[in-house]
Amino acid sequence: MNAKLSSPNVLLVFADQWTFWALGAAGNQEVRTPHLDALAAQGVYFPHAVSGSPVCTPARASLLTGLRPNAHGLFINDVPLNPDLPSMGKHFAQAGYDTGWIGKWHVDGHGRSSYIPPERRQGFETFEVLECTHDYNHSQYYIGDNEEPKIWPDYDAFSQTGAMQSWIRGRSAEKPFLGVLSWGPPHSPYQTAPEKYKAHFPEESLTLRGNVPGEYRERTLQELSGYYAHCEALDDCMGELMQTLEEEGFRENTIVVFTSDHGDMLQSQGMRDKQCPWDESLRIPMIMAGPGLQPGTQNDSFIEFMDLWPTLAGLAGVPVTLPLHARDLSGEVISGKTPEDNTAFYASYVPFGNWVKFPLSNPLHFARESRGLRTAEWLYVEDLKGPWLLYDMKQDPLQLHNLADSPVHAALRQKLSGQLSERRVGYDDEFLSGEEYVKRWGYETDKDLTIRHR
Repeated sequence: MNAKLSSPNVLLVFADQWTFWALGAAGNQEVRTPHLDALAAQGVYFPHAVSGSPVCTPARASLLTGLRPNAHGLFINDVPLNPDLPSMGKHFAQAGYDTGWIGKWHVDGHGRSSYIPPERRQGFETFEVLECTHDYNHSQYYIGDNEEPKIWPDYDAFSQTGAMQSWIRGRSAEKPFLGVLSWGPPHSPYQTAPEKYKAHFPEESLTLRGNVPGEYRERTLQELSGYYAHCEALDDCMGELMQTLEEEGFRENTIVVFTSDHGDMLQSQGMRDKQCPWDESLRIPMIMAGPGLQPGTQNDSFIEFMDLWPTLAGLAGVPVTLPLHARDLSGEVISGKTPEDNTAFYASYVPFGNWVKFPLSNPLHFARESRGLRTAEWLYVEDLKGPWLLYDMKQDPLQLHNLADSPVHAALRQKLSGQLSERRVGYDDEFLSGEEYVKRWGYETDKDLTIRHR
């Protein structure tokens, strides 16, 4: 498989834990994202993009492999991805692309600060990476095959963006590239963004979502101020990347994607972080711009984070022929249409971390294994005992009224349950307990099902 010289470049940029509504293009008038809003005006905006398994390692492994966590085995954080699996990086490299990944990785599972050797880099040749850190102002990383760690000299997103700009400047116009830039913010800690951005978001000027309980108001305003500061800093980074593409003559022939691995609850429903089925965790921002894409358009497909590998490969003219769970939606992206089955699948295989450590008094929110479907009209979720959540997304967009026990909706629940079962069968998803998955894959975990430190 050889890429023609006219093959488009691909630049995939994603943040960690950026929820769908924290974007000007999504109608948010308080966060400052002018560069991303401009990108949306120049390309395709996806208001219904989702993370099928909204937690770091599972989502990232699915992006790389196009497989669900029950197939690639990374259904929990901090476990290693099989280096022999087909992957996005390998596919584009085999198609003649230069490949580079800069920033957070979080699929190696050999320690969050450990060096990652070439055989575990999934086909990415240039590699300036750390497995995982959220110390954004003293952030460690490794370059290539040098096993001595370095420290990014600035707020790490700024430094990582600069490294990606340098990498782009070093590319030849005669060979296409796939560049992936993976930022750590706006994931907590929220108050560590550069000071000049924090000053832009005084707490008294901010508005909370209507599903944040009143007792969380003060805490959420503090966190939201810092969260928005991170978002604005990253938006400036996006502007610099687009300028570099323009200066180097790559912009017209580069497919640019901005998105996130999962969202952030930010106390909506009284919940924190991610790993749950409510929209603030499940839905993510997504924008695509580049050759063949209609400027200033919206596509209502429920495109998933893991769909990006086959979709971008399709747009680049190097389609994937392997059997994947992920879908090639390049035709829909170009045509503006939605897939025939326009639904998204949600799965939480092993509840771990915050859900176990910090359960709330409301039993609705206790950690549980779950599977669900998100459609334009409904969010339907089952746990191991049966129906758990049902929300009317047209009448109840903030998901405040759970209809899972409503007699009026019994026939609808049965219909959605049947559709969900069909999807699970198609993914060979047995819907087992978390403990059973952990046992099958031989992972060692603490009592809260968090992987033991190596």
